[in-house]
Amino acid sequence: MQTTSYPRRSFERVTAPEGEREYVYKLRDMPEADKPRERLLAHGPAALSLSELVAVLLNAGTTKEDVLSMSGRIIREYGEKSFASADNPKRMSEALDIPIVKACQIVASSELGRRFYKSSGGRSAKVRSAKDVSNYVRDMHELSKECLRGLYMNNHHQIIHDEVLSMGTLDANIVHPREVWKPALEYGASAVILVHNHPSGVVAASEADVEITRQLVLAGKIMGIPLLDHVIVGKGKHVSISVNYE
Repeated sequence: MQTTSYPRRSFERVTAPEGEREYVYKLRDMPEADKPRERLLAHGPAALSLSELVAVLLNAGTTKEDVLSMSGRIIREYGEKSFASADNPKRMSEALDIPIVKACQIVASSELGRRFYKSSGGRSAKVRSAKDVSNYVRDMHELSKECLRGLYMNNHHQIIHDEVLSMGTLDANIVHPREVWKPALEYGASAVILVHNHPSGVVAASEADVEITRQLVLAGKIMGIPLLDHVIVGKGKHVSISVNYE
């Protein structure tokens, strides 16, 4: 029986809690055929995972984080649709703790995709209920960090813009009406839907969630661009604050 020997791999030490030591593989020590770029050349883009495609895009990691680890973390913490709709490199850099150059690469590639999609006559997603919202943001259900996204719609209930507004536990001091309605004005939206995830999978709204929603509903009335709903998702479940708590 033929046996396969794996090449010896060196390790790179990364920051870990005191008293612990963690190591990750360096990309250069992977077998040549297993590297993302070589797999792309040999098998085409469809054969690569999302994190591998992002690794090809970013090309290299940092002294603290290997490019494959960084790519996987970006997808895991930011979500697939948030990645595709990213348009603010500074916000992405701060939220994910990645170099601004990496964030610019991601935003530029996302913008290319959006422009090609529009030029090919692609149709925007349509949402008419909290269930539609939950299905649209399926990538958020398994995120490891709490994330708030704004879905900006036209008069036909089509999403014309999708933006990550904040990452981390929701707080009235973080979710400012200006940040929510700025994209609405920029993209000419007729209405806004907010959605955030609970990593625990418990989708019941907290008092803070309800209070923030009430404040933003009032702000929407003043702006003339209504907040239609605030949906909480997690682990395949969802709840509408507007329907269940108002």
